[in-house]
Amino acid sequence: MTERLQLQGSMVAIVTPFSGGEVDYATLGNLVEYQIEGGTQAIVPCGTTGESPTLSHEEHDKVIEFVIDKVAKRVPVIAGTGSNSTAEAARLTKRAKDAGADACLMVNPYYNKPPQRGMFDHIERIAEAELPIMLYNIPGRTGIELAADTIAAMYEKIPYVVAIKEATGSLDMASAIATACDITIVSGDDSLTLPIAAVGGKGVVSVLANILPREVRTLCDHIAAGDLAAAQTQHKRLFPMFKAQFCETNPIPIKAAMAMAGLCNNELRLPMATMDEALEPMLRETFNPFIDMK
Repeated sequence: MTERLQLQGSMVAIVTPFSGGEVDYATLGNLVEYQIEGGTQAIVPCGTTGESPTLSHEEHDKVIEFVIDKVAKRVPVIAGTGSNSTAEAARLTKRAKDAGADACLMVNPYYNKPPQRGMFDHIERIAEAELPIMLYNIPGRTGIELAADTIAAMYEKIPYVVAIKEATGSLDMASAIATACDITIVSGDDSLTLPIAAVGGKGVVSVLANILPREVRTLCDHIAAGDLAAAQTQHKRLFPMFKAQFCETNPIPIKAAMAMAGLCNNELRLPMATMDEALEPMLRETFNPFIDMK
């Protein structure tokens, strides 16, 4: 590997649509086309928004393979292949590499709370698959945080580590990472895409792009062009939706909004539940200026 893959811009953490308890592949195919037509620059299946914890191993592999085939190299596919088992994460990553994924999204090992040296060794083992890795730092979901120094060590010593999805919610952490090394930083929170760009961030793995890919792409294009005034204006236009989509745990609200827009069923897998009905009027009112809500 002579040059690190560049992963940046408007990337979508795509939902996994269900119908009658099964993965709805026809709708998933439609959503992939919707993203590409909307200008999304990379597609990330089987992440948090894709409800990966509720997918069986067979479904996980199949969803990734389906998205890769449907995308057909038009944009990069960053496959969510993380696990709290290093062996399972390595297996998922090797399978994604063999299927043609361009990179993988590697969430911190959750629940077992390893030390920093354990997380370094975890990523080093996964890198044996020779697939570019986007680290995913989200302590609110995993109970463990990658330290900036550990991220820098991974970037400097593991050539396949190319980027980090920074979702700690801390601008200080984004600054610490940028100070420690030259890894590509992308926001893991829509509302922090612009603030993180101020310290060198290069885009977002977006939830909102599931329903408004063009709008998120516009924000990222303004940032890439260095047009701060236009980026600020777009950020403020989208900010109410950035917040509304987290009125309950992701992906509950975004799936509800997508169902209102006719993009997919409002079906999740337990222990996720459909959104509290009392929140529906707020969601419709927030999204209506941008997309026709049923």
